[in-house]
Parts: sequence; C-alpha cells; structure tokens
Amino acid sequence: MIRSEIFREIAPVLRDRLVVCNIGIPSQELYAIDDQPTNFYMLGTMGLASSIGLGLALSQPKPVVAIDGDGSVLTNLGTLATIANNVADNFILLIIDNGSYGSTGDQPTYAGARTSLARVAEACGCERVVECRGEATRDALEDALASGEMTIIVCKCDSGNAKMPVITMDPVTIRDRFMAAVAD
Repeated sequence: MIRSEIFREIAPVLRDRLVVCNIGIPSQELYAIDDQPTNFYMLGTMGLASSIGLGLALSQPKPVVAIDGDGSVLTNLGTLATIANNVADNFILLIIDNGSYGSTGDQPTYAGARTSLARVAEACGCERVVECRGEATRDALEDALASGEMTIIVCKCDSGNAKMPVITMDPVTIRDRFMAAVAD
C-alpha cells in the first residue's frame, strides 16, 4: 500500500477535521483525493508540518491531525522532543513512513533502514505511540481520535507516488480558507 492509497482510506475520517499536510506530493495527493477547506497544504518548509500542527493544537480546542513523512521528520527530529514536552491531547501526528524522500525521487531515508521513528518518539517522551502497516492506518487514526489523547502514529507503507495534478490554489488562498475553517 502506498501513501495515496492510505489517503483514500483515511479521507472520510479526516473530512472536516483540521489537517496540516506535509509538503510536495503528499499535499498534492490529499488535495486531489479530498480537498477540504480544513486542509492546510504545505507548499514549502520541509519538516515543519508536525511543528505547525502542534502549535495549532496548542492554540485552540479542535482536534488537529498533522500528516508528515519520515523524511520530513528526520529533517526536523527536534519536533518529536517538542511534541513530547508540550502535550496537546487534541493533537495527532500521523507519520507516513515509506522509507523514502517521496517528493524528490524516492531516495531512501534512514527510517527505511535502521532508524525507528516510533522508538525515537518514545525515547523523546511521547507516551502514546502506535506503529501500524498502511492497511491499519484508518483504524489507528479513528482510535487516536476517540482516545482524546495526543498520539503519534507511525504508518509503515511502500514507497511510491501517485500521479496527481499540482495544487492550483496560491499559498494565500490556502492560508485564508484554512484560517476561516479554524475560526468556525
């Protein structure tokens, strides 16, 4: 199962929730599969979806799901320590771990080798860490939302990108419609 197939499975669960999605192809895939005003698509700033998601969760009461990739989390490993030390029970970090930098040509990451992001999150102090295969992501996400506890989900899946069109909205439009959804 590749990332876009996971997005198709979890799109109904994400609908109308505040979602911050990782840069590049992941944002393009989510946009093409189920565009929502409650989705904030990252068009730049690799490694910051999890940090932005945490800040959003800390600043308001609605559930927030940040979707990040293993390559992006590896780029900003400090985010896991920050998340562990700033608990927001309305925050879920979903790391799609396909063992590659998908947006730049599927070069392998260390998460596809010896580094376990679930164990790194636990070592940083994150208390509720779930690792699953792609096929179980929807159930893990639903359980995390129902728990009312901050959760880190590391979803192990196959590398690969679906052919999707680019996002046609400019960054200001993405920001403005997302901010309106946060305020509702």
